[in-house]
Amino acid sequence: MLRLFNIELFKLWNNKSSRVLIILSFVLPFTIAFITSIKIDLGFIRLDPSEYGIFNFPFIWHWNSYFASLFKLFFALVAISMISNEYNYRTLKQNLIDGLSKKEMILSKFYVIVVYSVLSTIGVFIMSIIIGSIYSTYTEATIVFDELEYLLAYLVKLIGFFSFCLFITLLVKRSVFAIGILIVFSAIEWITYAYMRWEVYENQAQEIGYNFAESVSQFFPLMSMYNLIEQPIIRYARRINPNDINFPHDYAVHWYEIAIVLGWSALFIFLSYRLLKKRDL
Repeated sequence: MLRLFNIELFKLWNNKSSRVLIILSFVLPFTIAFITSIKIDLGFIRLDPSEYGIFNFPFIWHWNSYFASLFKLFFALVAISMISNEYNYRTLKQNLIDGLSKKEMILSKFYVIVVYSVLSTIGVFIMSIIIGSIYSTYTEATIVFDELEYLLAYLVKLIGFFSFCLFITLLVKRSVFAIGILIVFSAIEWITYAYMRWEVYENQAQEIGYNFAESVSQFFPLMSMYNLIEQPIIRYARRINPNDINFPHDYAVHWYEIAIVLGWSALFIFLSYRLLKKRDL
């Protein structure tokens, strides 16, 4: 395992574009999070994040994990470049010549996906602890470490998203085409979701249409990853002004949502292996 991981890490780190993307994917979201947490007092402009309770425990776990996941485009570029460079520099074929099996090739990339996702999750944890320690009005351990399931959801979300990127890049070989497929596939899922929701609504009722669309779309690959961490803005608005929001919403991380994404991740890794196994390099 360590040998395969080191081989993949060597190829990634010695490629300038991949190295830059890896650094940006770690530094950029954390830099933005720390900048937005800074207290500003210029007399005519005063902004104090602690007044809004955004960085209070345990809400900060939900807030930071959601907004850190919005930078998944950088994560996607890392995963896509990892494969496209293999074809550009013919390292896949060279690895076969050097005795690496196709199964080991996929495993080496999967190990990178898992390690990268774990390190990113640890980064979100550290960032949240630091910011929360500064701004949170709650310091009890039971409150501080409540709702850590959002970090698990973040980890699973990254693994699933990376696995999908790995598969589509192996499928089309080129990074530009892979990014295009990623965008189009996401658009198709959202259009299908909207169609189901409004088609049922036209024939029955708005609530039925919403429930039907949610029940079906939770099994879509990208939508299932998105559903792991619901956007926290309405949750925050309901906490500040509970009477302004009139519809119920579930923000919990459910075990079946994690199971769905893990199922897609396993399928994408398996399909990647089958595709590479049948392909003549």
